Amino acid sequence: MASSTTTWAPTSVGMRCPECSRDRTKVRTVRSASGTRSVTEILIGINVLVFLAETAVGGGLSSGGGGAVFNHGVLWGPYINHDHQYWRLVSAGFLHDGFFHIFVNMISLYFVGTALEPGIGRLNFSVIYGVSLLAGSFGALLFSPGLPVVGASGAIFGIFGALIVVARARGISIWQSGLGFFLVLNLVFSVTYRGISLGGHLGGLVAGLICGLLIVEVGEKRRKKQLAVAACILLGVASVVGAIAVAGGPGIAPNGIGLTG
Repeated sequence: MASSTTTWAPTSVGMRCPECSRDRTKVRTVRSASGTRSVTEILIGINVLVFLAETAVGGGLSSGGGGAVFNHGVLWGPYINHDHQYWRLVSAGFLHDGFFHIFVNMISLYFVGTALEPGIGRLNFSVIYGVSLLAGSFGALLFSPGLPVVGASGAIFGIFGALIVVARARGISIWQSGLGFFLVLNLVFSVTYRGISLGGHLGGLVAGLICGLLIVEVGEKRRKKQLAVAACILLGVASVVGAIAVAGGPGIAPNGIGLTG
C-alpha cells in the first residue's frame, strides 16, 4: 500500500514509521514477537478444522450445508428466540456452506489479517474479530431472522473496517491502497449476489469501523488502551443483547418456523 504522507509507511505485514526503520529496529511481524502463531493463522486453522468436521459428519464440499456440526451451529432466529441456543451467535461464524465459501473467506482473512494484526497487536485484533463476529450475527438476525446464516464474512468485514480506519490514521489513503475499491466491490457483491447476508456483512463492518476508531483515538492517541478494549467489548455485549432481541422479529412464526412472506 502506498502512503500519502511521510509519517508512516506500510510493510508487507503491517505498518511502521520511517523513523523506526532508520533506527534499524526489528520489524514487528505476525510471528516475530514471540515466535508463536499469529491470531490470524490460528483463526484460519480453527475455521478449517471446523469445516473438516462438517464434512466428516455429513456436510458436503459443495454448497448446501447439512450434517450434525452444521445443524447444531447454524444461526437461525427460532433457535435463538425459542430454544435459547445462544452459542449459535458465535458458532455460525466458524461454519461454512461448502468449499468455495470457506476458500474465499480464508483468503480474505489472511490478507486483511496479516495487514492489520501487526499494526495493532494480538489483543486488539482478537477483540475486533470477536466483536465483529457478534455484530455480524446481530446484523444477520436484524435483516433476516427467518433465514439460516453461516460464515466468517461478518468478522472479516469487521477486520476490513478496522484496517481502513487504522490505515487512514497512519496516513495511508484507502483509495490509493486499494482498500476503498475492494470495500465498495464487496458491498456491491453483498447487495447483488443472492444468498449473501447483507445484514451480517454490514453489522460486522460497522463494528469494525467503531472498534478501529476506539483503538486509534482512545487506545493510541489518548494512551488508554484498556479503556479502548473495554469499550469494544461493551459493543460486543450490546450486539449479543440486540441479536437476542431481534431473533423473533418479522418473518418468524410463533411455532418457530421461518416464513418467506
